Amino acid sequence: MRDGRIVIVGASLAGLRAAEHLRDAGFAGSLTLVGDEPHEPYDRPPLSKQVLLGQVLPEHTALPRTREIDAEWRLGIAAAGLDRDRRRVQLADGSEIEYDRLLIATGVRSRPWPNESEAALDGVCVLRTRDDTARLGRLLARRPSRVLIIGAGFTGSEIASACRERGFAVTVAERGAAPLVGALGGVVGDVAAQLQREHGVDLRCGVMVTSLEGDAGGRLRRAHLSDGSALDADIAVVALGAVRNTRWLEGSGLAAGPRGVACDAGCRAFDVHGIVTDDVFAAGDVARTPHPLFGYQFLSLEHWGNAVAQAEIAAHNMISADSRRRPHLWTPSFWSAQFGVNIKSVGAPTMGEEIVVTQGSLADHSFAAAYGYQGRVIAAVGFDHGKWMGGYRRLIEQAAPFPPELPGRRGERPVPARFPDPALPSHGPTVTLTGHSPSEKRVVFTPARA
Repeated sequence: MRDGRIVIVGASLAGLRAAEHLRDAGFAGSLTLVGDEPHEPYDRPPLSKQVLLGQVLPEHTALPRTREIDAEWRLGIAAAGLDRDRRRVQLADGSEIEYDRLLIATGVRSRPWPNESEAALDGVCVLRTRDDTARLGRLLARRPSRVLIIGAGFTGSEIASACRERGFAVTVAERGAAPLVGALGGVVGDVAAQLQREHGVDLRCGVMVTSLEGDAGGRLRRAHLSDGSALDADIAVVALGAVRNTRWLEGSGLAAGPRGVACDAGCRAFDVHGIVTDDVFAAGDVARTPHPLFGYQFLSLEHWGNAVAQAEIAAHNMISADSRRRPHLWTPSFWSAQFGVNIKSVGAPTMGEEIVVTQGSLADHSFAAAYGYQGRVIAAVGFDHGKWMGGYRRLIEQAAPFPPELPGRRGERPVPARFPDPALPSHGPTVTLTGHSPSEKRVVFTPARA
């Protein structure tokens, strides 16, 4: 397919990279990008790091372009529905756009504070978009006496780090046993907790914020916690995880819901009957695809690198014949910077049953550790050991035995990784396992030979 009409719903990282790849691959037809924000595509990771620290202005986070894409931009208008029979995307302003191929790249949005009247208090905010960051910056400019962060996943922890670096008093309330516990487990979470407390964070784990209280003028003044305590705060940042943007697909007949849009390995969306479509694709945070490294379970990945790689695969497959289509088999990889430490993970830590420290020391907050699942290496994490993660990626891709045999490994014994019950909500997983593919295929891994 070199001509025709392609519509991309979602004008962020995945949408932009898909559009560029389409033009690179020779697509010469009509190309339309739809985005619910008024801004052209920008980079989100700096928002909770450099932007919040005042090192970069929010308006200076635009994503670099690799080429001109000759597209129509429909920005500031959300998609409101999808009519697959007529091949039309319905927009919130009442207009429609026809397509021959559709790419869904609508990503995620911040999970809001559940009480609407409390969420509307002056001082209560989330952080996901450029406008969110600008608003939080204005609130911090008031020099608050205390910032409350509700949730200690990666975003909440990064915000806590930036606020402490700027000298604000910070309290973090986390319903789990430790920060990052939903993403990296309790062993690593304990290290994250030590980091926060050593940097002056008032970290309270095992508690929930039950309500937010404002003054007569509608400004936040106090938070009430599940342990019966109350906390005075001028700002509350709600960091309770993300919600995938699939509501506009209700009634479309696609297999889309709170966990994302179910796709095959080629990014083609499934319908509600488990039948793959041939004209609707998905990429980025909103997509969930089966991966052979992880038992063909569907993976939902909130990863920058995944959005880029998946967008290119989706774009390639949208305009290619069946025989030339390729699978998306990117190994998950994620990084964060907080409290002076660079954290990087590869693989799917949430599948890990056990963990073993292979380099460095937990006590020094500088280490690499591998996760094991059914006798093989399934993931790894490094605190200031990011340069070694490429080697762990190869172990994961080779289905190397766990614990791994590495030169110089000190012989520590594996211990339980201590992930919370997956049936209970938690903050911050960046790899979410959401069940098996409709396919009955299975893969057998053989340990790598020396």
